[in-house]
Amino acid sequence: MNETENTLYFCKEKPFYLETGIEVQLAETAYTFGLPLLLKGPTGCGKTRFMEYMAWKLKRPLVTVSCHDDLSTSDLVGRFLIKGGETLWMDGPLTMAVRQGAICYLDEIVEARKDTTVVIHPLADDRRCLPVEKKGELIQAPAEFMLAVSYNPGYQSVLKDLKPSTRQRFVAIDFSYPDAETETEIVAHEAAIDRELASSLVRLGHLTRNLKDQGLQEGASTRLLIHAGKLIGAGIDIEQACDAAVCQPLTDDSELLSGLKEMIRAVF
Repeated sequence: MNETENTLYFCKEKPFYLETGIEVQLAETAYTFGLPLLLKGPTGCGKTRFMEYMAWKLKRPLVTVSCHDDLSTSDLVGRFLIKGGETLWMDGPLTMAVRQGAICYLDEIVEARKDTTVVIHPLADDRRCLPVEKKGELIQAPAEFMLAVSYNPGYQSVLKDLKPSTRQRFVAIDFSYPDAETETEIVAHEAAIDRELASSLVRLGHLTRNLKDQGLQEGASTRLLIHAGKLIGAGIDIEQACDAAVCQPLTDDSELLSGLKEMIRAVF
């Protein structure tokens, strides 16, 4: 395996993913027509797992970039480096994905700088090309390449939002937490616990989500419920496990913490 292959993630085993609608059909159709994907949904609802599942299903390598405030165009596209007295070009993850016909997934795209997100525009419309200005190169994306981005609408603000000129290039799929039955199955499988315990954790999760905009930015995600299930499955006391995996990650407010702990006692 060469250096390029080492940096690509190949989903050789089928990731566990339960469909909650027609999201898989939408993504497959978008891929067929070379359309980019925009995944919208709260933290820990399964957006990243969905992309891993689609990479496996489409038999394409996956390149994931976690976007942040300091992410520059060079971080995505590439830069010149000096090595052994020579100046060498190093492809960034986006350029590498385009060259290899991979799926490039930009997670939490709104966290990136505005001048950085503009670089994806030519890839996200009919041109399907990536300008590498520092090299004077224009890379045409092969049919196998797919661009996908995600963001959490719950954290939107005037400063952190996608421009209409960016949004309207994408096919958007709205993700939310699954229904109680599906979420119970997910938590039971991922945490390797029985369904009764998983059902109680899901019930706790739903109660915390009712507190959104009443002090909590967001309720407990499916991911947090899985974390709690793993701790309980390892022998940690239920209340302590839920406090560590659910309450403490959600807030530092003492009154909210007290209310969340009351919820745990009521559920268990």
